[in-house]
Amino acid sequence: MPASRSRTERWRDSLAKIHERGGGLELTLDRGPNAQGGDLVWRVRLLDIGPDTLRVEHPGAMGMPFPVKQGARLIGILAVGQNRWMFHTRILAIAGQGSQATLEIETPSGVERCMRRTFDRIRTAAVNLPPVECWSLLDPATGRAAEIACRTQLLDLQDDDILGIGETGAHEPPLLPDVGNRYNAELANIGGGGVGLRFSKQQAPALDARRCFWLRLDLRPVVAAPVAVTARMAHTHLDSTQSVYAGMAFDFQHHPEHKTFVLEQIRRYFDLTQRRSAA
Repeated sequence: MPASRSRTERWRDSLAKIHERGGGLELTLDRGPNAQGGDLVWRVRLLDIGPDTLRVEHPGAMGMPFPVKQGARLIGILAVGQNRWMFHTRILAIAGQGSQATLEIETPSGVERCMRRTFDRIRTAAVNLPPVECWSLLDPATGRAAEIACRTQLLDLQDDDILGIGETGAHEPPLLPDVGNRYNAELANIGGGGVGLRFSKQQAPALDARRCFWLRLDLRPVVAAPVAVTARMAHTHLDSTQSVYAGMAFDFQHHPEHKTFVLEQIRRYFDLTQRRSAA
């Protein structure tokens, strides 16, 4: 029996090993087969394994919980080394508050291995990572004015959408800070105090050379325009697709009030996505 097939059939053993070493799972809202835009993935620690339920951390960022709801359908991702498996589940219960909050999710009846060429896709589900525009930020102090301009653009577009005159076409940044080269990435996950981005291997040398970046996270059409934020490189590594995974921490040193706005847009994504999925 091939090793990959054996591990798939013994996925409960892999889950137990993740729990023993204090590891986690990746989760995203199951938006259905015809949803537009990208899927926001979060990573949470696996706290307990029961016969019918898994207990995991409540998702959140920068000390604020994401507004997930009981009954919400989820897609889970189980990663062991270079291999990844996906499964369907749902939130059965939410317990605790604040940093102590946890989710009880349904233990899957089985998992399906993701093929390496289709890293986040199986026969019954797909995770489409949102695009991210990324610039090396030469002067972090100049990011403040550009973030304010992007905030104004986004709020104006949200107002238009409420009035029924909005559109979800391309939105160029109204103002750029003092930046260098531009790169394209995918938003691999969000949580804690920042994001994980996936870059093509060809862009890796440039990432090593610059430590501060200006990002535009594209969650359209749920959020009306890309969300701009300053971030600093924390770590990088090659993943199983030979792409470069870069962990970046949000930096609000020059624009502290922007933290609240970024969190509001993430919460907006979760609220609207769950409403549309339930409709």
